[in-house]
Amino acid sequence: MKIIAQGAEAILYKNQQNLIKDRIKKTYRIKEIDNKLRKSRTKKEIKLLKATEFSPNVIHEEETRIEMEFIDGKLLKDILDHLDTSERKKICKLIGKQVAELHDKDIIHGDLTTSNMILKGAKLFFIDFGLGFVSKKVEDKAVDLYLLRQALASKHYEHAEESFKEVLEGYNNKEVIERLEKVSKRGRYKRKV
Repeated sequence: MKIIAQGAEAILYKNQQNLIKDRIKKTYRIKEIDNKLRKSRTKKEIKLLKATEFSPNVIHEEETRIEMEFIDGKLLKDILDHLDTSERKKICKLIGKQVAELHDKDIIHGDLTTSNMILKGAKLFFIDFGLGFVSKKVEDKAVDLYLLRQALASKHYEHAEESFKEVLEGYNNKEVIERLEKVSKRGRYKRKV
């Protein structure tokens, strides 16, 4: 097995055609609490992955490990700025459509960034549901979109406004978009000018 990435919560390995996400033990936590957290977070992520049509297929699951399909594509964060305008608009509209599909199933991704999106051909996959959860609240859906807006502004600042406009066109849920504007005006989320 080859390590392909390591984050604060997990190590990612490539094993033949699959990807393995192994949640890291936290030695600073009490062992029983750490085991319980790692197991519950893994279980929750598996549930979200299985409920999503455009995420890697789960192949095998263990208490703190997920083996899933390896998506051999390109991280959107690496290519979005280099696409021509029409292709970028098309992909951003697709992002909005797919986020709307998640939200229609009450799935909140929790970390909607282009680092967690893979483009393979014409298909867009969402990955890393480690911060995801289930919620019917319009507020949670609006915050999910707000975080995507902030991620675009941070990483793709040259095209952020235009790109997010296309995301909203693809998303097309008036109630959530209206709440998004309220969320944007709050102190915690207010844009710094």
